Amino acid sequence: MDSEGIVLDGAKVFWQGLKPKLKAERWILGLSILLAILAALAGIHVLAVLAFWLVLVAALLKRSVPSSEPVPEAAPRVVDTRTDALIPVLNALDMPVLVIATDETVLFQNAAAEKAFGAIPPESYLSARVRSPGILDMVRETIATGKVNQIEHAERLPSDAVYVVRVAPADIGGELSGGQIFLLTYRDISQTRRIDRMRSDFVANASHELRTPLASLRGFIETLSGPAKNDTKAQEKFFGIMHEQVTRMSRLVDDLLSLSRLELKSHIAPEDPVDLVPLLGHVRDSLQPLASDLDVTISLEVPEGPVVVRGDRDELIEVFENLVENACKYGQEGKKVEVRLTGGEGCQAEVSVTDHGPGIPAEHVPRITERFYRVNVEASRSKKGTGLGLAIVKHILTRHRARLLIHSEVGKRTIFTVRF
Repeated sequence: MDSEGIVLDGAKVFWQGLKPKLKAERWILGLSILLAILAALAGIHVLAVLAFWLVLVAALLKRSVPSSEPVPEAAPRVVDTRTDALIPVLNALDMPVLVIATDETVLFQNAAAEKAFGAIPPESYLSARVRSPGILDMVRETIATGKVNQIEHAERLPSDAVYVVRVAPADIGGELSGGQIFLLTYRDISQTRRIDRMRSDFVANASHELRTPLASLRGFIETLSGPAKNDTKAQEKFFGIMHEQVTRMSRLVDDLLSLSRLELKSHIAPEDPVDLVPLLGHVRDSLQPLASDLDVTISLEVPEGPVVVRGDRDELIEVFENLVENACKYGQEGKKVEVRLTGGEGCQAEVSVTDHGPGIPAEHVPRITERFYRVNVEASRSKKGTGLGLAIVKHILTRHRARLLIHSEVGKRTIFTVRF
């Protein structure tokens, strides 16, 4: 009885071990049986087919069955705990800092770097996140030589920014790469560059635009102090023209200063919530007297609910006042300006200003937001334009991370669309 029990237990163990193997290879076994049957039907001797099939089955069952146990993951890279002490210090800095290992992987980025460039996963290669060949070559040279390097680097997105990028080795001790890491720092010098550019642009633009009115004033003063010294009618006429020229210069200087202020803070996006529905109503009411003088009707179409965007209320008022005022002045032949607001409730906000005037020729549309660019110089000056209005609009919308779209059909209409 004991020997029979042992035999039965051994058979049970054998079949228990064989069962998962049969299950794992069931598709191949089924296919082998089908092929054996076809071979027998084709005229091959049954014993030969059977022998070949048994050898194939034995080979399949000897293969190891995939284990259901989870495969252990690769051991994570060990980071020296000495770098932990640097984390609070680096996060306290207001400049972006990246900690680089000797194999060019990013070990850590501080809070300022994450805000400026987005999150970088730990152990990412620097070349996968930084696309500047100059910065990558500088880092590799410092890793190879141990010498401090720096270059000037310009970023274009999300806004123009100029940095002095510096990389320097740091010995923290410990076992990580022999205790050596490299600090890649970004010092923002955008404001300094903008101030320099603002000075040069202001001088160039002001000298260009102020030359004509100053020459006119000089001529009138010489005339009034000479031939027209005792001519009352000529004096009244010249004084009126001189007042217009001085007013024009005042508007020009105000616009130049406004544009310069916008350039200084173009990289700082405003965060205040602004409801566009009452804002556009205020713009329409403030420009109603001008529209009445020009015999133009301003129609406003807005949603019933609020349409809130992030922005600066005064700057957005300046944007839409400028667009609606231009539509009234340069599209007054159409006798109507349509202002339409769409969006709200999670949808993208969009404001369109449409006039039914002569339109803008296609070759002028790409350049119309440049400083002092005018489609018709005489018409612009006769309507007391400075040539800076749309440039100011463009700079404000750039700061608000919004877009200005211009669509014009000559002889039919012009549509300025602000998309947030």
